[in-house]
Amino acid sequence: MDRLPHTGVSTASPSDLSPSRAPLTTVAVVGLGTMGTGIAEILARAGREVIGVDISESACRRAVTALEVATARAVHRERITERERAGILDRFRVSTDLRAAADAELVIEVVPEDYDTKHEVFAALDTVVSPSAIIATGTNALSVTRLAAESAHPERVLGLHFFNPAPAMKLVEIVSSVLTAPAAVEAVTALARDLGKEPVALGDRPGFVADGLLFGYLNQAAAMYEAKYAAREDIDAAMRLGCGLPMGPLALLDLIGIDTARTVLEAMYAASGDRLHAPAPILGQLSEAGLTGRKAGRGFYTYEAPGSATVVPDAATAEVRHSTEGARPVRAVGVAGSGTMASGIAEVFAKAGLEVVLAGRTLEKAERAKARIGKSLERSVSKGRMTERAREQALERITAADALDAFAEVDLAVEAVAEDLVVKQELFKVLDKVCKPGAVLATTTSSLPVVACARATSRPQDVVGLHFFNPAPAMKLVEVVRTVLTADDVRATAHAVCAAVGKHPVDCGDRAGFIVNALLFPYLNNAVKMVQEHYATPDAIDAAMKLGGGYPMGPFELLDVVGLDVSLAIERVLHREFREPGLAPAPLLEHLVAAGCLGRKTGRGFREYAKA
Repeated sequence: MDRLPHTGVSTASPSDLSPSRAPLTTVAVVGLGTMGTGIAEILARAGREVIGVDISESACRRAVTALEVATARAVHRERITERERAGILDRFRVSTDLRAAADAELVIEVVPEDYDTKHEVFAALDTVVSPSAIIATGTNALSVTRLAAESAHPERVLGLHFFNPAPAMKLVEIVSSVLTAPAAVEAVTALARDLGKEPVALGDRPGFVADGLLFGYLNQAAAMYEAKYAAREDIDAAMRLGCGLPMGPLALLDLIGIDTARTVLEAMYAASGDRLHAPAPILGQLSEAGLTGRKAGRGFYTYEAPGSATVVPDAATAEVRHSTEGARPVRAVGVAGSGTMASGIAEVFAKAGLEVVLAGRTLEKAERAKARIGKSLERSVSKGRMTERAREQALERITAADALDAFAEVDLAVEAVAEDLVVKQELFKVLDKVCKPGAVLATTTSSLPVVACARATSRPQDVVGLHFFNPAPAMKLVEVVRTVLTADDVRATAHAVCAAVGKHPVDCGDRAGFIVNALLFPYLNNAVKMVQEHYATPDAIDAAMKLGGGYPMGPFELLDVVGLDVSLAIERVLHREFREPGLAPAPLLEHLVAAGCLGRKTGRGFREYAKA
């Protein structure tokens, strides 16, 4: 082993886990894979003496090399000096012998996610380190309490869950068992803050907060793909573009490792008994076949080589996707509605050069919607996104109307009225009468059955779902929802229209939630259940998902923006469609809605807001 700091082994007792204990200056990291190496780097950068331990000599060498490369890059970018780099490298020593951790005041275990392996490490550490040393496990799925209970000093054991890549990700989940001494939590929390991380204190349950919410969502995405409901590329694009996520769920499963995801889900299911946590069969099939994701070169996608991030075409890659062959010509569009979504969709079509008829229940409402579009276009001009002349031309293409009779010559009629099936069906009956033969009729519903709208007409083959996302001018995604009655050329027309207005279409079938809402709202519901069960606060959960999951908004921020009543309605639709007990709306959500606490629009939801 390279040189180790000689601080001497303390003879302190477990009672020395007191709030006044000295800062953790010497830390051992057991397991020098990607995560362990990253943790070692941030500790050494923060001035700690770091002892890296791994049974593999090559892993030890890779860890040293990785730190050398990372610090050289930091010098090149002028983030640290050469002198500081030398100090960091001098503070990091590696060994293949666990006894090298004897001087550590804190040991962080990040060996593979297998209970027997971790238990073996903990048992060995009990014979090596001082009784006053804190031992932390990096698990995100296994029981911290069980590891603690089977150790010699359970009061010093806790969970310390960093996120990958550890140097970049700000979140650290600090997990206590019922046996953990508060002083140990305080010491590790102080260390996390000193490392520039955001610590979140939690109790012991599989997945904790971030992974507890994330893996349920990933599992549902895998099941959605396995059911052949949507193509893998469409599922991933839908969640990136519809929710602003950095990666789609199937690509993320490949990055995490499908075998790892399966392990986490098995632990979650064992604890919760919720079928939504039972690993989708495809995860087991891929794992058993050795197709574990990027690290194997193949998982949901095929990669250039094991460890590569470059996706290459394979047998599942559709040769012709989103075909517009046979599409009907669309030059004029009718938009029924005068609300935010209707005006946004009308703006999208007008900016793309299409003639638009915007029909409200009254001419006054339609004119107000057109005025709203004018203000939106003015903002685009002020930001340099379009010229004044282009703004004028777009507005000139929009005709306000007070009756659907004005849709007589449109090639595409899009309804964007209230999310009420009876209202939509009545509207489609009128569209059926006033629109010319061959016109495509589209609904923007986000949760209602498209086929129910289609059956209200005498031409259900001409009806398709075009689910735009709010705000329509900014959001790139459109879910193209085909019913069992939708004609091929109507689907092609929907894709051609999306291409013409610069949107990204994804294909999906006609079932509740389509892609985005079917994956998003169970995740939001599970977050509410965590608060309901007093496991974590809305602030802690929001921080965990933004810092640990890369989400642009935390679940409670999003719920308050969407509206708790809207969210509850969607969750009820999902529960009614799939009859899955785990999809039943959380009682806390129902209680808040019943109390009139609907989010930002009422000034109170999961948080309180200043009145406008």
